[in-house]
Amino acid sequence: MNIYDLAIIGSGPAGYAAAGLAGRNGLKIILFEKNNIGGVCLNEGCIPTKTLLYSAKIYQHAKESEKYGVSCDAVAFDLPKIIARKNKIVRKLAAGIRAGLNDADVETVGGEAIVRKKGDGQNAMEIECNGQTYSARKLLIATGSETIIPPISGLAETGFWTSREALETKEIPESLLIIGGGVIGIEFASFFNTLGSRVTVVEMANEILTGMDGELSALLRNELTKQGIEFRLNTTAVSVSGRRVEMENANGKSVSEFSKTMVSVGRKPVLTGFGLETLDLELRGNGLKVDEYMQTSRPGVYACGDVTGFSLLAHTAVREAEVAVGHMLGKNEKMSYKAVPGVVYTNPEMAGAGKTEEVLRAENIAYATKRLPMTYSGRFTVENEQGNGICKILAGEDGAILGVHILGNPASEIIVVAGIAIEKGLTVEDLRAMIFPHPTVGEIIKEVSRHCEGET
Repeated sequence: MNIYDLAIIGSGPAGYAAAGLAGRNGLKIILFEKNNIGGVCLNEGCIPTKTLLYSAKIYQHAKESEKYGVSCDAVAFDLPKIIARKNKIVRKLAAGIRAGLNDADVETVGGEAIVRKKGDGQNAMEIECNGQTYSARKLLIATGSETIIPPISGLAETGFWTSREALETKEIPESLLIIGGGVIGIEFASFFNTLGSRVTVVEMANEILTGMDGELSALLRNELTKQGIEFRLNTTAVSVSGRRVEMENANGKSVSEFSKTMVSVGRKPVLTGFGLETLDLELRGNGLKVDEYMQTSRPGVYACGDVTGFSLLAHTAVREAEVAVGHMLGKNEKMSYKAVPGVVYTNPEMAGAGKTEEVLRAENIAYATKRLPMTYSGRFTVENEQGNGICKILAGEDGAILGVHILGNPASEIIVVAGIAIEKGLTVEDLRAMIFPHPTVGEIIKEVSRHCEGET
Protein backbone atom coordinates (compact mmCIF):
# COMPACT_ATOMS: atom_id res chain seq x y z
CA MET A 1 0.00 0.00 0.00
CA ASN A 2 1.28 3.46 -0.94
CA ILE A 3 1.88 5.73 2.05
CA TYR A 4 1.36 9.45 1.58
CA ASP A 5 3.34 12.02 3.51
CA LEU A 6 0.20 14.06 4.09
CA ALA A 7 -3.52 13.47 3.69
CA ILE A 8 -5.80 16.50 3.64
CA ILE A 9 -9.55 16.38 4.20
CA GLY A 10 -11.24 19.38 2.62
CA SER A 11 -10.23 21.48 -0.38
CA GLY A 12 -11.22 24.97 0.73
CA PRO A 13 -8.60 27.73 1.07
CA ALA A 14 -6.78 25.91 3.89
CA GLY A 15 -6.88 22.56 2.12
CA TYR A 16 -5.81 23.58 -1.35
CA ALA A 17 -3.20 26.05 -0.04
CA ALA A 18 -1.64 23.35 2.15
CA ALA A 19 -1.75 20.76 -0.62
CA GLY A 20 -0.10 23.01 -3.17
CA LEU A 21 2.63 24.21 -0.81
CA ALA A 22 3.41 20.72 0.50
CA GLY A 23 3.43 19.25 -3.00
CA ARG A 24 5.77 21.93 -4.32
CA ASN A 25 8.13 21.09 -1.46
CA GLY A 26 8.33 17.46 -2.49
CA LEU A 27 5.82 15.82 -0.18
CA LYS A 28 3.50 13.13 -1.48
CA ILE A 29 0.00 14.50 -0.99
CA ILE A 30 -3.53 13.18 -1.23
CA LEU A 31 -6.45 15.59 -1.00
CA PHE A 32 -10.04 14.48 -0.29
CA GLU A 33 -13.09 16.59 -1.18
CA LYS A 34 -16.68 15.38 -0.93
CA ASN A 35 -18.22 18.39 -2.67
CA ASN A 36 -16.54 20.91 -4.97
CA ILE A 37 -12.90 21.93 -5.18
CA GLY A 38 -12.47 25.30 -3.52
CA GLY A 39 -14.82 24.67 -0.62
CA VAL A 40 -17.49 27.06 0.62
CA CYS A 41 -15.36 30.14 -0.05
CA LEU A 42 -15.14 29.61 -3.79
CA ASN A 43 -18.45 27.90 -4.44
CA GLU A 44 -20.95 29.54 -2.11
CA GLY A 45 -19.12 32.17 -0.11
CA CYS A 46 -16.40 34.75 -0.75
CA ILE A 47 -16.20 34.71 -4.54
CA PRO A 48 -19.90 34.31 -5.48
CA THR A 49 -21.05 37.03 -3.09
CA LYS A 50 -18.40 39.48 -4.27
CA THR A 51 -19.39 38.80 -7.87
CA LEU A 52 -23.02 39.64 -7.11
CA LEU A 53 -22.04 42.69 -5.06
CA TYR A 54 -19.87 44.03 -7.87
CA SER A 55 -22.76 43.75 -10.33
CA ALA A 56 -24.94 45.61 -7.82
CA LYS A 57 -22.27 48.29 -7.44
CA ILE A 58 -22.06 48.79 -11.22
CA TYR A 59 -25.86 49.09 -11.35
CA GLN A 60 -25.83 51.64 -8.53
CA HIS A 61 -23.07 53.64 -10.22
CA ALA A 62 -25.04 53.70 -13.46
CA LYS A 63 -28.13 55.01 -11.67
CA GLU A 64 -26.04 57.73 -10.02
CA SER A 65 -23.91 58.59 -13.06
CA GLU A 66 -25.46 62.07 -13.45
CA LYS A 67 -23.40 63.12 -10.42
CA TYR A 68 -20.31 62.56 -12.55
CA GLY A 69 -21.62 64.29 -15.67
CA VAL A 70 -22.54 61.05 -17.43
CA SER A 71 -26.03 60.17 -18.65
CA CYS A 72 -27.21 56.55 -18.68
CA ASP A 73 -30.66 56.00 -20.12
CA ALA A 74 -32.93 53.09 -19.16
CA VAL A 75 -30.58 51.61 -16.58
CA ALA A 76 -31.60 48.02 -15.78
CA PHE A 77 -30.14 44.78 -14.50
CA ASP A 78 -30.58 41.22 -15.76
CA LEU A 79 -30.58 38.85 -12.77
CA PRO A 80 -30.14 35.62 -14.79
CA LYS A 81 -27.07 37.14 -16.45
CA ILE A 82 -25.71 38.25 -13.08
CA ILE A 83 -26.11 34.70 -11.72
CA ALA A 84 -24.65 33.20 -14.92
CA ARG A 85 -21.59 35.44 -14.65
CA LYS A 86 -21.15 34.41 -11.03
CA ASN A 87 -21.23 30.74 -12.02
CA LYS A 88 -18.77 31.33 -14.86
CA ILE A 89 -16.28 33.00 -12.53
CA VAL A 90 -16.57 30.17 -10.01
CA ARG A 91 -15.87 27.60 -12.73
CA LYS A 92 -12.89 29.59 -13.99
CA LEU A 93 -11.30 29.94 -10.55
CA ALA A 94 -11.99 26.29 -9.69
CA ALA A 95 -10.18 25.28 -12.87
CA GLY A 96 -7.24 27.40 -11.77
CA ILE A 97 -7.10 25.67 -8.39
CA ARG A 98 -7.20 22.26 -10.05
CA ALA A 99 -4.37 23.27 -12.38
CA GLY A 100 -2.29 24.46 -9.42
CA LEU A 101 -2.85 21.19 -7.58
CA ASN A 102 -1.91 19.20 -10.66
CA ASP A 103 1.27 21.24 -11.07
CA ALA A 104 2.16 20.39 -7.48
CA ASP A 105 1.54 16.65 -8.15
CA VAL A 106 -1.30 16.54 -5.64
CA GLU A 107 -3.57 13.51 -5.95
CA THR A 108 -7.21 14.48 -5.49
CA VAL A 109 -10.02 12.10 -4.62
CA GLY A 110 -13.69 13.05 -4.82
CA GLY A 111 -15.73 11.53 -2.04
CA GLU A 112 -16.31 11.50 1.71
CA ALA A 113 -13.14 10.64 3.61
CA ILE A 114 -13.39 8.88 6.97
CA VAL A 115 -10.48 8.32 9.34
CA ARG A 116 -10.49 4.64 10.28
CA LYS A 117 -7.17 4.27 12.11
CA LYS A 118 -5.42 7.01 14.04
CA GLY A 119 -1.91 5.60 13.71
CA ASP A 120 1.05 6.27 15.99
CA GLY A 121 4.74 7.00 15.74
CA GLN A 122 5.39 3.71 13.99
CA ASN A 123 2.25 3.21 11.90
CA ALA A 124 0.50 5.49 9.42
CA MET A 125 -3.08 6.70 9.73
CA GLU A 126 -5.67 5.02 7.56
CA ILE A 127 -8.39 6.90 5.72
CA GLU A 128 -11.24 5.35 3.80
CA CYS A 129 -12.90 6.96 0.79
CA ASN A 130 -15.18 5.37 -1.80
CA GLY A 131 -14.44 1.93 -0.38
CA GLN A 132 -10.67 2.29 -0.74
CA THR A 133 -8.16 2.68 2.08
CA TYR A 134 -5.31 5.21 2.00
CA SER A 135 -2.41 5.51 4.44
CA ALA A 136 -0.70 8.75 5.45
CA ARG A 137 1.97 9.73 7.95
CA LYS A 138 0.34 13.06 8.70
CA LEU A 139 -3.17 14.46 8.44
CA LEU A 140 -4.51 17.97 7.98
CA ILE A 141 -8.18 18.54 8.78
CA ALA A 142 -9.70 21.39 6.78
CA THR A 143 -13.38 20.47 6.80
CA GLY A 144 -14.57 24.07 7.09
CA SER A 145 -17.83 25.29 8.57
CA GLU A 146 -21.56 25.23 7.99
CA THR A 147 -24.44 27.63 8.49
CA ILE A 148 -25.96 27.79 11.97
CA ILE A 149 -29.75 27.36 11.85
CA PRO A 150 -31.31 29.03 14.89
CA PRO A 151 -34.14 27.24 16.76
CA ILE A 152 -36.90 29.58 15.61
CA SER A 153 -40.40 28.14 15.84
CA GLY A 154 -41.85 27.35 12.41
CA LEU A 155 -38.68 28.26 10.50
CA ALA A 156 -38.07 24.79 9.08
CA GLU A 157 -41.50 24.75 7.42
CA THR A 158 -41.10 28.06 5.59
CA GLY A 159 -38.56 27.36 2.85
CA PHE A 160 -36.14 29.91 4.28
CA TRP A 161 -32.88 30.93 2.64
CA THR A 162 -29.32 30.56 3.79
CA SER A 163 -26.53 32.16 1.78
CA ARG A 164 -26.51 29.10 -0.47
CA GLU A 165 -30.10 29.57 -1.66
CA ALA A 166 -29.73 33.35 -1.88
CA LEU A 167 -26.85 32.92 -4.31
CA GLU A 168 -29.00 30.88 -6.68
CA THR A 169 -32.21 32.91 -6.60
CA LYS A 170 -34.00 33.44 -9.91
CA GLU A 171 -35.89 36.50 -8.75
CA ILE A 172 -35.54 39.47 -6.43
CA PRO A 173 -38.04 39.18 -3.57
CA GLU A 174 -40.33 42.13 -3.04
CA SER A 175 -39.42 42.11 0.65
CA LEU A 176 -36.68 40.25 2.48
CA LEU A 177 -36.04 39.68 6.18
CA ILE A 178 -32.45 38.87 7.07
CA ILE A 179 -32.02 37.34 10.51
CA GLY A 180 -28.52 38.28 11.63
CA GLY A 181 -26.52 41.48 11.20
CA GLY A 182 -23.06 39.99 10.73
CA VAL A 183 -20.86 40.37 7.66
CA ILE A 184 -22.74 37.83 5.52
CA GLY A 185 -26.16 39.22 6.39
CA ILE A 186 -25.13 42.84 5.79
CA GLU A 187 -23.55 42.05 2.44
CA PHE A 188 -26.67 40.27 1.22
CA ALA A 189 -28.79 43.12 2.56
CA SER A 190 -26.74 45.53 0.46
CA PHE A 191 -27.08 43.38 -2.67
CA PHE A 192 -30.83 42.80 -2.52
CA ASN A 193 -31.57 46.36 -1.46
CA THR A 194 -29.62 47.73 -4.41
CA LEU A 195 -31.61 45.53 -6.79
CA GLY A 196 -34.96 46.66 -5.39
CA SER A 197 -35.93 44.49 -2.43
CA ARG A 198 -37.40 46.08 0.68
CA VAL A 199 -34.83 44.69 3.12
CA THR A 200 -35.13 44.44 6.89
CA VAL A 201 -32.26 43.23 9.09
CA VAL A 202 -33.07 41.97 12.57
CA GLU A 203 -30.13 41.74 14.97
CA MET A 204 -30.26 40.67 18.62
CA ALA A 205 -27.22 42.78 19.59
CA ASN A 206 -27.27 46.54 19.99
CA GLU A 207 -25.24 47.05 16.81
CA ILE A 208 -24.52 45.27 13.55
CA LEU A 209 -21.14 43.70 12.72
CA THR A 210 -20.24 42.54 16.22
CA GLY A 211 -16.48 42.33 16.60
CA MET A 212 -15.70 45.13 14.18
CA ASP A 213 -15.16 48.78 15.13
CA GLY A 214 -18.36 49.93 16.85
CA GLU A 215 -18.22 53.54 15.71
CA LEU A 216 -17.72 52.64 12.05
CA SER A 217 -20.36 49.90 12.24
CA ALA A 218 -22.89 52.49 13.38
CA LEU A 219 -21.85 54.86 10.61
CA LEU A 220 -22.18 52.12 8.00
CA ARG A 221 -25.60 51.22 9.36
CA ASN A 222 -26.66 54.86 9.03
CA GLU A 223 -25.46 54.94 5.44
CA LEU A 224 -27.29 51.72 4.57
CA THR A 225 -30.41 53.10 6.25
CA LYS A 226 -30.24 56.09 3.90
CA GLN A 227 -30.09 53.61 1.03
CA GLY A 228 -33.35 52.05 2.20
CA ILE A 229 -32.44 49.15 4.51
CA GLU A 230 -34.39 48.92 7.78
CA PHE A 231 -32.57 47.75 10.90
CA ARG A 232 -34.19 46.36 14.03
CA LEU A 233 -31.53 46.12 16.73
CA ASN A 234 -31.87 44.46 20.14
CA THR A 235 -34.55 42.33 18.49
CA THR A 236 -34.99 38.60 17.99
CA ALA A 237 -37.12 36.61 15.59
CA VAL A 238 -39.16 34.20 17.72
CA SER A 239 -41.45 32.46 15.22
CA VAL A 240 -42.17 32.17 11.50
CA SER A 241 -45.43 31.17 9.85
CA GLY A 242 -45.49 31.48 6.08
CA ARG A 243 -44.78 35.13 5.30
CA ARG A 244 -45.47 36.26 8.87
CA VAL A 245 -42.53 36.69 11.25
CA GLU A 246 -43.00 37.43 14.93
CA MET A 247 -40.23 39.51 16.52
CA GLU A 248 -39.59 40.54 20.09
CA ASN A 249 -37.64 43.32 21.80
CA ALA A 250 -37.85 45.40 24.97
CA ASN A 251 -41.07 47.01 23.72
CA GLY A 252 -42.83 43.67 23.31
CA LYS A 253 -43.77 41.52 20.33
CA SER A 254 -44.70 42.54 16.79
CA VAL A 255 -45.57 40.74 13.55
CA SER A 256 -44.43 41.70 10.05
CA GLU A 257 -44.78 40.02 6.65
CA PHE A 258 -41.97 39.32 4.20
CA SER A 259 -41.77 37.62 0.82
CA LYS A 260 -38.69 35.70 1.90
CA THR A 261 -36.74 35.07 5.11
CA MET A 262 -32.98 34.54 5.12
CA VAL A 263 -31.00 33.14 8.05
CA SER A 264 -27.50 34.49 8.62
CA VAL A 265 -26.62 34.18 12.29
CA GLY A 266 -23.14 32.71 11.84
CA ARG A 267 -21.30 29.52 11.01
CA LYS A 268 -19.93 26.60 13.03
CA PRO A 269 -17.06 24.14 12.44
CA VAL A 270 -17.84 20.86 10.68
CA LEU A 271 -16.74 18.22 13.18
CA THR A 272 -18.83 15.23 12.12
CA GLY A 273 -18.83 12.86 9.20
CA PHE A 274 -15.10 12.18 8.79
CA GLY A 275 -14.24 9.94 11.75
CA LEU A 276 -13.14 12.60 14.21
CA GLU A 277 -14.04 10.30 17.09
CA THR A 278 -11.29 7.92 15.94
CA LEU A 279 -8.65 10.59 16.52
CA ASP A 280 -9.86 11.58 20.01
CA LEU A 281 -8.83 15.22 19.54
CA GLU A 282 -9.28 17.98 22.10
CA LEU A 283 -11.73 20.77 21.40
CA ARG A 284 -11.52 24.46 22.18
CA GLY A 285 -14.96 26.03 22.23
CA ASN A 286 -16.82 24.65 19.22
CA GLY A 287 -13.68 23.94 17.16
CA LEU A 288 -10.56 21.81 17.19
CA LYS A 289 -7.86 22.89 19.61
CA VAL A 290 -4.53 23.66 17.93
CA ASP A 291 -1.17 25.00 19.05
CA GLU A 292 0.83 27.86 17.54
CA TYR A 293 1.90 25.56 14.67
CA MET A 294 -1.70 24.49 13.92
CA GLN A 295 -1.07 21.00 15.35
CA THR A 296 -3.91 19.40 17.28
CA SER A 297 -3.64 17.51 20.55
CA ARG A 298 -2.46 14.48 18.54
CA PRO A 299 1.05 14.81 17.05
CA GLY A 300 1.02 14.61 13.28
CA VAL A 301 -2.60 15.76 13.02
CA TYR A 302 -3.12 19.40 12.06
CA ALA A 303 -6.25 21.54 11.66
CA CYS A 304 -6.61 24.76 9.69
CA GLY A 305 -9.39 27.11 8.65
CA ASP A 306 -12.93 27.34 9.97
CA VAL A 307 -12.73 23.94 11.67
CA THR A 308 -10.70 25.50 14.48
CA GLY A 309 -13.60 27.87 15.18
CA PHE A 310 -11.27 30.82 15.78
CA SER A 311 -10.98 33.05 12.70
CA LEU A 312 -13.50 31.98 10.08
CA LEU A 313 -11.89 33.80 7.16
CA ALA A 314 -10.38 32.44 3.97
CA HIS A 315 -7.23 34.55 4.21
CA THR A 316 -6.65 33.37 7.78
CA ALA A 317 -7.05 29.78 6.61
CA VAL A 318 -4.39 30.20 3.93
CA ARG A 319 -1.86 31.54 6.42
CA GLU A 320 -2.70 28.77 8.89
CA ALA A 321 -2.05 26.26 6.12
CA GLU A 322 1.34 27.83 5.41
CA VAL A 323 2.28 27.63 9.10
CA ALA A 324 1.12 24.00 9.37
CA VAL A 325 3.00 22.82 6.29
CA GLY A 326 6.06 24.80 7.34
CA HIS A 327 6.04 22.95 10.66
CA MET A 328 5.85 19.63 8.84
CA LEU A 329 8.88 20.69 6.80
CA GLY A 330 10.90 21.57 9.89
CA LYS A 331 10.27 25.30 9.99
CA ASN A 332 9.02 26.83 13.21
CA GLU A 333 7.02 29.86 12.13
CA LYS A 334 4.28 30.52 14.64
CA MET A 335 0.74 31.51 13.68
CA SER A 336 -0.01 35.16 14.38
CA TYR A 337 -3.50 36.64 14.54
CA LYS A 338 -2.19 40.10 15.39
CA ALA A 339 -3.40 41.77 12.20
CA VAL A 340 -6.04 39.66 10.48
CA PRO A 341 -7.99 42.01 8.17
CA GLY A 342 -11.78 41.94 8.26
CA VAL A 343 -13.78 43.40 5.38
CA VAL A 344 -17.45 44.14 4.70
CA TYR A 345 -17.94 44.40 0.93
CA THR A 346 -20.94 46.70 0.99
CA ASN A 347 -21.10 50.01 -0.83
CA PRO A 348 -19.38 51.76 0.89
CA GLU A 349 -16.90 49.18 2.06
CA MET A 350 -15.70 48.86 5.62
CA ALA A 351 -12.51 47.19 6.82
CA GLY A 352 -10.38 46.82 9.90
CA ALA A 353 -7.15 45.21 11.09
CA GLY A 354 -5.72 44.82 14.57
CA LYS A 355 -7.53 45.74 17.76
CA THR A 356 -10.73 47.77 17.97
CA GLU A 357 -11.35 50.47 20.55
CA GLU A 358 -13.76 48.12 22.31
CA VAL A 359 -11.05 45.47 22.70
CA LEU A 360 -8.43 47.98 23.81
CA ARG A 361 -10.74 49.32 26.51
CA ALA A 362 -11.67 45.81 27.64
CA GLU A 363 -7.97 44.89 27.88
CA ASN A 364 -7.18 48.17 29.67
CA ILE A 365 -4.58 49.15 27.06
CA ALA A 366 -3.80 52.86 26.82
CA TYR A 367 -4.16 54.21 23.30
CA ALA A 368 -4.73 57.35 21.25
CA THR A 369 -7.26 57.65 18.41
CA LYS A 370 -6.17 59.45 15.26
CA ARG A 371 -8.80 60.02 12.58
CA LEU A 372 -9.65 61.98 9.46
CA PRO A 373 -12.60 62.05 7.07
CA MET A 374 -11.88 60.12 3.89
CA THR A 375 -12.43 63.36 1.98
CA TYR A 376 -8.89 64.41 3.01
CA SER A 377 -7.88 62.10 0.16
CA GLY A 378 -8.24 63.90 -3.17
CA ARG A 379 -8.68 60.62 -5.01
CA PHE A 380 -11.51 59.60 -2.67
CA THR A 381 -13.29 62.90 -3.31
CA VAL A 382 -12.86 62.46 -7.07
CA GLU A 383 -14.36 58.97 -7.07
CA ASN A 384 -17.04 59.33 -4.38
CA GLU A 385 -19.22 62.33 -5.18
CA GLN A 386 -21.03 63.35 -1.99
CA GLY A 387 -19.44 60.34 -0.29
CA ASN A 388 -18.23 60.24 3.27
CA GLY A 389 -16.09 57.96 5.37
CA ILE A 390 -13.48 57.78 8.10
CA CYS A 391 -9.97 56.45 8.48
CA LYS A 392 -9.02 55.79 12.10
CA ILE A 393 -5.65 54.75 13.50
CA LEU A 394 -5.32 53.47 17.07
CA ALA A 395 -1.83 53.92 18.47
CA GLY A 396 -0.26 52.78 21.72
CA GLU A 397 1.64 55.00 24.13
CA ASP A 398 4.88 54.19 22.29
CA GLY A 399 3.32 55.12 18.94
CA ALA A 400 2.95 51.50 17.81
CA ILE A 401 -0.03 50.98 15.54
CA LEU A 402 -2.53 48.76 17.34
CA GLY A 403 -5.47 48.96 14.95
CA VAL A 404 -6.69 50.64 11.78
CA HIS A 405 -10.34 50.93 10.78
CA ILE A 406 -11.69 52.38 7.55
CA LEU A 407 -15.14 53.20 6.21
CA GLY A 408 -15.19 54.20 2.55
CA ASN A 409 -14.28 52.75 -0.83
CA PRO A 410 -11.98 50.93 -1.42
CA ALA A 411 -11.35 50.01 2.21
CA SER A 412 -10.75 46.38 1.25
CA GLU A 413 -7.61 47.33 -0.68
CA ILE A 414 -6.29 50.03 1.67
CA ILE A 415 -6.45 47.79 4.75
CA VAL A 416 -3.60 45.67 3.36
CA VAL A 417 -1.12 48.45 4.18
CA ALA A 418 -2.51 48.67 7.71
CA GLY A 419 -2.26 44.94 8.27
CA ILE A 420 1.39 44.90 7.26
CA ALA A 421 2.15 47.88 9.49
CA ILE A 422 0.52 46.23 12.53
CA GLU A 423 2.11 42.84 11.94
CA LYS A 424 5.58 44.35 11.56
CA GLY A 425 5.22 46.56 14.63
CA LEU A 426 5.45 49.87 12.79
CA THR A 427 4.70 53.15 14.53
CA VAL A 428 2.71 56.16 13.43
CA GLU A 429 6.03 57.93 12.87
CA ASP A 430 7.12 55.09 10.56
CA LEU A 431 3.99 55.59 8.45
CA ARG A 432 4.50 59.33 8.43
CA ALA A 433 7.98 58.83 6.94
CA MET A 434 6.75 56.66 4.07
CA ILE A 435 6.01 58.01 0.59
CA PHE A 436 2.52 57.14 -0.66
CA PRO A 437 1.66 57.75 -4.34
CA HIS A 438 -0.52 60.77 -5.01
CA PRO A 439 -3.37 60.89 -5.71
CA THR A 440 -4.51 57.60 -4.20
CA VAL A 441 -7.17 56.78 -1.67
CA GLY A 442 -4.58 54.78 0.26
CA GLU A 443 -2.61 57.90 1.14
CA ILE A 444 -5.36 58.67 3.66
CA ILE A 445 -3.33 56.49 6.04
CA LYS A 446 -0.36 58.82 5.72
CA GLU A 447 -2.65 61.84 6.06
CA VAL A 448 -4.01 60.53 9.36
CA SER A 449 -0.51 59.91 10.70
CA ARG A 450 0.69 63.33 9.43
CA HIS A 451 -2.13 65.60 10.56
CA CYS A 452 -3.46 64.13 13.78
CA GLU A 453 -1.96 64.19 17.23
CA GLY A 454 -4.79 61.94 18.39
CA GLU A 455 -7.28 61.73 21.21
CA THR A 456 -6.34 59.77 24.33
